[in-house]
Amino acid sequence: MAEKVVLIDDLDLSEGTDVVRREFPLLERTFAIDLSDDNHRRLSEALTFIGTVVERSREVKRAARPRKADPEPRLRGYTNTDVREWARAAGLEISARGKLTEEIIGKFIEAHPDATSEE
Repeated sequence: MAEKVVLIDDLDLSEGTDVVRREFPLLERTFAIDLSDDNHRRLSEALTFIGTVVERSREVKRAARPRKADPEPRLRGYTNTDVREWARAAGLEISARGKLTEEIIGKFIEAHPDATSEE
């Protein structure tokens, strides 16, 4: 004996013989949902409205991240963590994060001649 499959509308949770899986495109993707005829009509109307809105709108592009005007120089063979640890051990004030100051980098290079800046 075959079992009767009862589909439930995903929007209003109603049961009905008119509830079927409906596919629809949106934002260059395809979605599927179980809907009754009434809710499918509502969805179609909403998608038509959204299509009209999108056609009459303009896309807002995200601003590009600004490039640093003066990038932090890299130290050959050493990391910023190495510089911070050395500065703390040398009794210099240094923040735990953020850009290293030119003064700290200069003192580090004086103490570590092999760390000349790569540019």
